[in-house]
Amino acid sequence: MPLPFLVNPAAPVPIFQQIADGLRAAIGRGTFPAGSLLPSVRAIAEELGVNPNTVHKAITELERDGLVAAERGKGMVVRPGTRSQARASGDEAVGQQLEAAARLAVAAGITPERFEQLARRAHSAATQEGDR
Repeated sequence: MPLPFLVNPAAPVPIFQQIADGLRAAIGRGTFPAGSLLPSVRAIAEELGVNPNTVHKAITELERDGLVAAERGKGMVVRPGTRSQARASGDEAVGQQLEAAARLAVAAGITPERFEQLARRAHSAATQEGDR
């Protein structure tokens, strides 16, 4: 199964964080339900075209947050009861990025209405990018 997200090397968000956020969102949506295995570090790295150490760092973050756990001989397994936790973490990550974008918008003199238009356009572009 292909990953339900992409990474953007030109984005200001570090790639490991984009991967962690993408996996967190996939857990929150149920793409990776409780008890399921995440793809291997190597498989994720190959699919996204990134260094395996970058993927490992992202998965370590998810493990630290209690969303996944290593099972000997299997790999990283999504822990039970983590779907709502993953959604809340995803909301927090999006909120932080929007807050940073809003500070930039205020500094650039962008009105709240225009900021909302830009946010909607970016969301639409990201949705279309994910559909490819």
